[in-house]
Amino acid sequence: MARAHSGEDPHGDQPLVTAGADLADAEAAVVMVHGRGASAKSILGMGGEFDVQGVAYLAPQAAGNTWYPNSFLEPMETNQPGLDSGLAAVGAAIEAATDAGIARERIMLLGFSQGACLASEFVARNATRYGGLAVLSGGLIGPEGTPREYDGSLEDTPVFVGCSNRDPHIPLERVKETTSVLEDLGGEVTERIYEGMGHGVNDDEMEFVSGMVRSLAGD
Repeated sequence: MARAHSGEDPHGDQPLVTAGADLADAEAAVVMVHGRGASAKSILGMGGEFDVQGVAYLAPQAAGNTWYPNSFLEPMETNQPGLDSGLAAVGAAIEAATDAGIARERIMLLGFSQGACLASEFVARNATRYGGLAVLSGGLIGPEGTPREYDGSLEDTPVFVGCSNRDPHIPLERVKETTSVLEDLGGEVTERIYEGMGHGVNDDEMEFVSGMVRSLAGD
């Protein structure tokens, strides 16, 4: 079991790291949520591979490089206060973009691993029209049987869900459940399951997500 965070809002004083276009000049924004043990700076490196002009990339940083201490399949209370603080950090990153004048319909969320869990859970809990959601090797948070009674509508938000069929951290059943829930919320979901990939991101996923970012920017 990992060490729990201290304080009510452990991620609240962490930086929001940026790359790409300046927010004041950006046409669109991608909020990128890093995985366990990684960093905001490391996931921003993925943004450079998209090579899309006019997009601001925003990455909140987790305290101790971990959003919450235990598996995303554990009871939610065991992952507090990190879980709620992490969700708030994602919301604050979106707010930074909207405060700069970028419409929510031109803001995409992307997460890998623990960050994908956080991003998908945030979008489900705050369902509205976003520019997109990319869930890379992750899924909705909580143990089996967690009620998925989310409000709102994603209003045809483009969603990509990609994962291995044998990911050591993400059960395939949870990936399927995440796809189903996001579809029920009105998302236009593309799910791709990769045979024996393990826990990572492959070229096919990068190509698809790059296309989402290009569409976000109007290219």
